[in-house]
Amino acid sequence: MSAPILQVGLPSGSLQEATFALFAKAGFNITLSRRSYKPSVDDPELRIRLLRAQEISRYVEHGFLDCGLTGQDWIEENQSKVESVCELTFSKATQEPTRWVLAVPENSPIRSVKDLQGRRIATEAVRLTKNFLERNGVQAQVEFSWGATEVKAPDLVDAIVEVTETGSSLLANNLRIVEVLMESRPQIIVNGEAWKDPWKKSKIERLVLLVRGAHAARDKVGLKMNIEEIQLKNLLEALPSLRNPTISPLAQAGWVAVETVIDEKVVREIIPRLKSLGAEGIIEYPLNKVVY
Repeated sequence: MSAPILQVGLPSGSLQEATFALFAKAGFNITLSRRSYKPSVDDPELRIRLLRAQEISRYVEHGFLDCGLTGQDWIEENQSKVESVCELTFSKATQEPTRWVLAVPENSPIRSVKDLQGRRIATEAVRLTKNFLERNGVQAQVEFSWGATEVKAPDLVDAIVEVTETGSSLLANNLRIVEVLMESRPQIIVNGEAWKDPWKKSKIERLVLLVRGAHAARDKVGLKMNIEEIQLKNLLEALPSLRNPTISPLAQAGWVAVETVIDEKVVREIIPRLKSLGAEGIIEYPLNKVVY
């Protein structure tokens, strides 16, 4: 019998680089030759397929993929019947969720969704937009946009609904945000049949454990240091940590080693403070995974 394989869909395009980096930290090194959408991975039990994030939930739902990584927005847009087993927070440029926003030209008289009555809107997320309008009791014409949506207002449409991370692209095109329709975070999703298969479920759970651990380690570092035991209490009070730090006795009587995990952004502030409290031999090191 052939060895079992887990079919995994990963997003191409803007999320591809960040996704590959996350999986590499999780221990799965994915390589891709030029003009290929069939990457290789150093796990013989995985088969990776690169697809547009917009399509992945449909292929997972219909069983062409066992699991995949895509945004909550596209799951809702496609009305896909899939199960989310892990939510992550990362995007192309930031570690924040993406937002679907209603935007109009700076000089537009439109100030709220109510002002869209009878207007024209361009978007790639047609169903999300129509549902938003329906919830607000507004009737407007919603047309699908194949791309470059920001440049269509005001000459072709009155407003757009577009996904954004920082809002810089909207600002560059003289657009202002009127309302936020939803925030979206990447999800690892599975289809029902794969989830019923004991081997596939176990493989997915192990994959999720490692990916979640890699995701939890982002923007965090490990710190090690030595300190006299009589000064330990003051150091612990000053030390931020995800969990209680690990404390181990040293060969030298009266001294202990302290190890912890902290946010990288506070390191430059905390290390001088720890030094002033008597810590010695302070070591900072990067992390690949934090598994709780």
